[in-house]
Amino acid sequence: MPNAKTEPPFAWVRAAPFYQAGLAGYSDAAMRLIARRHGCPYCVTEAMLDQFLLAGGKGLKAAELDDQDHPIAGQLMGSHPADIAAGAKVLVGLGYDVIDINLACPVKKIKKKARGGHLLSIPDEAIAILDAVRQAVGDDRPLSVKLRRAYDDSPEALNHFHRIFEALIGLGYAAVTVHSRTVEQKYLGPGRRAFLRELVDRYKPDAPGLVIGGSGDVWQAKDIFDMLDATGVDMVSVARGCIGNPWVFTQARAALAGDRDAANRPPTIRQQRDVLLQHFDYSVALHGEHLAGRMMRKFGIRFARHHPEHNAIKQRFIAVNNLNDWRAVLDDFYADDGPGVAIAQSLPEEAGAACGAAP
Repeated sequence: MPNAKTEPPFAWVRAAPFYQAGLAGYSDAAMRLIARRHGCPYCVTEAMLDQFLLAGGKGLKAAELDDQDHPIAGQLMGSHPADIAAGAKVLVGLGYDVIDINLACPVKKIKKKARGGHLLSIPDEAIAILDAVRQAVGDDRPLSVKLRRAYDDSPEALNHFHRIFEALIGLGYAAVTVHSRTVEQKYLGPGRRAFLRELVDRYKPDAPGLVIGGSGDVWQAKDIFDMLDATGVDMVSVARGCIGNPWVFTQARAALAGDRDAANRPPTIRQQRDVLLQHFDYSVALHGEHLAGRMMRKFGIRFARHHPEHNAIKQRFIAVNNLNDWRAVLDDFYADDGPGVAIAQSLPEEAGAACGAAP
């Protein structure tokens, strides 16, 4: 297991400036391990509620780590400084390399509980949480934050954002990732990459050690490099674009190596089959076959986009209940090798996967 005290935080950014974001209902250990097999250098868990960790039981069990699942950030969400600070100490004890605080989630039920992105509208409370986590963790682990560019487009909201951003710098947070949409936008409408550029230009000169990440509208490997070039951020968060598409990391690695053909090459049918089998096996090991059979339906639907017969496969994956059903789909559609399909951008109705809280 990496030693977070001695290894430079975010050293991986120099070699591969992208990572897999936390995705509610998706980014469990099975998905993370598949991403790592395809070149993802770093992963973030889906947001864990401090209360679930502190209560023990299933919440604490779900937070346990595989030895291969490093470096990794445990993402926390909560409403009260003392509780989220205690949750951070739990994650340190479990061996997480980075503790990440979610001040970004726009889901309505999260706002009602005064956590996630809602805290951007009450900066004093957000800063109190960041300070409490810093005091609790000390120098044991690097800290990071997930933000959106503001709660809404009002001048007041923008001022709140900058108060929080300046506070995290003052508290010594190692990294921050900013989504280019507001909390009110959720996942609809255009993100403002120009805002990310302004952020880098404003704060980097005085805080050169702060790692700044960008998020929003990253669907393909090309989008990673477009964001890096357009905004000057140090790293890019790949969120919905990597669901059922771990090859985005392989393609990004190829682009870094100057292999343009590989960077644009979709996975073959055989490569898809191998990953579909491996992902299901990981999910069974993590959740048991009964639960994995239901959970993997949504992954199958997303993986199907790479196959020429994606519409027919999608319907079959919807009906999967167990490993035999899964293998039957693969035997019927993935038995013969051939070229895959380059996928288009995701549809708006798929927007609900990017945040939330895991029990």
